[in-house]
Amino acid sequence: MSLDVLRTPIGSSDLEIAALMLGGNVFGWTADRDTSFDVLDAFVGGGGDAIDTADGYSHWAPGNSGGESETVIGEWFAARGSRDRVTLATKVSTHPEFAGLAADNIRAAAEASLRRLQTDRIDLYYAHFDDPQAPLDETVAAFSQLVDEGKIRAIGVSNYSAERIAEWFRIAREGGYHLPVALQPHYNLVERDYESNGLRDEAVREHLAVFPYFSLAKGFLAGKYRDDSDATAEGASPRAGEAAGYLTTQGRTLLSTLDRIAAEYDAPVATISLAWLRQQQTVAAPIASARTPEQLQALLRSLTVTLSDSDLLQLSVATQ
Repeated sequence: MSLDVLRTPIGSSDLEIAALMLGGNVFGWTADRDTSFDVLDAFVGGGGDAIDTADGYSHWAPGNSGGESETVIGEWFAARGSRDRVTLATKVSTHPEFAGLAADNIRAAAEASLRRLQTDRIDLYYAHFDDPQAPLDETVAAFSQLVDEGKIRAIGVSNYSAERIAEWFRIAREGGYHLPVALQPHYNLVERDYESNGLRDEAVREHLAVFPYFSLAKGFLAGKYRDDSDATAEGASPRAGEAAGYLTTQGRTLLSTLDRIAAEYDAPVATISLAWLRQQQTVAAPIASARTPEQLQALLRSLTVTLSDSDLLQLSVATQ
């Protein structure tokens, strides 16, 4: 694949990446260590250079306790000597041993992530979920101190309301702390609350780089689920049942539109879905996961596809 790919800055930071983040939630869960290594190798070989994970991935899976994804990525860094080729994002607040966003917990969780990832710094560190039990000024100060210490390079927020993001910025400015540069919301062609719940307005106001998760609606926007039976087929994703929930009349109309546009670009449906998302206001790069190197190819293709204004409008209208 051509390495002449679209690139994007991460807010006001000095970080710049290819305009696709590889989701690491599957590593150590639905992709074992060897398969995860194959996906990571193919991603970097195909022009990708940014990985998103979290300290809690994947504590929900039987036999796992949290930190599995970070551990796999750290082992891959060590085996390939590839740390400096990748912009690394991870998150704090959901690991069972490091739940919440109290200052002491943030510090302990960051140290644990650094050990698992076998690195001396995290490029982009997110507050994964808002913690109403922890004073926000304490959380803001703790993140900023990690920047001062060189343990993280930039700050992000995920799953926060627009009001709480505004409060974070107020506290940071009044206290002279480092400001967030990134936002990670739930956003895709069929989940568009981000456009109207104040988050997009806040991202514009604060010049945040936006990295949507569930960019392919758990596989629905890859065209994997055309019938309810697809969700129960052998080899289906653990989230297939949720993805099949999009098979409404409107969802099927959207798939038809995606199929037609994908044929015009001679590209997979997933490529078109990701290209639409990447071209939305404030979006720096979608986050998408691949359980196998074969699934990865459609994701990487989105780095070289730019949709016309007409195609963007047709897709947008199909889900309104």
